[in-house]
Amino acid sequence: MSAVYPDYPFHSKYFNIAGERLHYIDEGCGPVIVMVHGNPTWSYYFRHLITLFKKSHRVIALDHIGCGLSDKPADYPYCLASHIANLESLLNHLQIDRFFLVVHDWGGAIGIGCAVKQLEKIERIVVMNTAAFRSSRIPWRIRFCRFPLVGEIVVRLFNGFAGPARYMAVTKKMPAATARAYLAPYDSWRNRVAIYRFVQDIPMDARHRSYSTLVEIEKRLPLIRDRKIPLLIIWGGKDFCFNDSFFAEWQKRFPEARSHYFSDGGHYILEDKAEEIGPILQNFFSAGKFPETAGG
Repeated sequence: MSAVYPDYPFHSKYFNIAGERLHYIDEGCGPVIVMVHGNPTWSYYFRHLITLFKKSHRVIALDHIGCGLSDKPADYPYCLASHIANLESLLNHLQIDRFFLVVHDWGGAIGIGCAVKQLEKIERIVVMNTAAFRSSRIPWRIRFCRFPLVGEIVVRLFNGFAGPARYMAVTKKMPAATARAYLAPYDSWRNRVAIYRFVQDIPMDARHRSYSTLVEIEKRLPLIRDRKIPLLIIWGGKDFCFNDSFFAEWQKRFPEARSHYFSDGGHYILEDKAEEIGPILQNFFSAGKFPETAGG
C-alpha cells in the first residue's frame, strides 16, 4: 500500500455498515485520537499525524462512505446525518469511551455533530479550516459545482473538484506522488459520487435536507464551553473556501480557545504545515490524561 500511497504504511481495517464497507485506520496504543476528514480528501490527509501519534496514542482515522478506501455505492444517503451516524457506529463498535477529536473541512460538522451527542466522552477538540455552524458564504467555484447536471459533469466526469484541489488547497507545491495518492481512490465517474454529493449537501437554506442537522449542531456548540472542553483552532490563512471569516467565527464562539494561525498555510493545512502542527498538537494533548486503550 505504501507504494501507491506514500507515507501511508498503515493496516487497513473495515467495518460493515448496512452492507457497505467503511475503511478506517486504527494504529497504536494509548489515549484515543479520532481524526475526521472532509471533501475531497480521505484518511490519507492525516498520515503524518497518524505516524507521529501512533507512538504514544491510539489513532483512529476513518474514510467516510464514498471516500478513500471505503465502498462507494451509487444509491446511498450521502448527507450530514448519515455521515455522523456512521462515525457514531464505528466508535461504538470499537468501544471508544473517551477520545481527543481532530477535524478538518466537512469533518468539522461530522465530527462535532457526533461529539455534541456524547460530550462526556470528549477530552479535547482540534478544528482545522472547518465549520460546524451555518454560513451564507460559498465560493463561486463550489457554487458552480452545485449546478444541476453541469456541476455533476464537472465534478464526476472531469474531476473538476478533487483535481484542482491539488493546487488550490496548498501554498507549497504538492509532490506528484502525494497528489496521485489523494486522487487514486477517485479515479472514475463512479468513484467520485461522494465528492459531488458532499458539494450538493452544503445546506445553504432551510429547505435543504441537512439544514436542520447543522442547526442542531450549532445549537449544541455552547455545551462544549459549558463542559469546559478545551478547543484548539489551527488555521491556514490562504484558504479559498474556509476563509478568515470562519476563523473569526470560531474565535467568537470560543474566546478561550487556543489559536495557531498560519498566514501562509492553505486549506490543506497539514500538507503545508505538518511539521509545525505536530508539536502543537502534542503539547495540547499532553494536558489531557485518561486510561489507555489498544487498537484491535
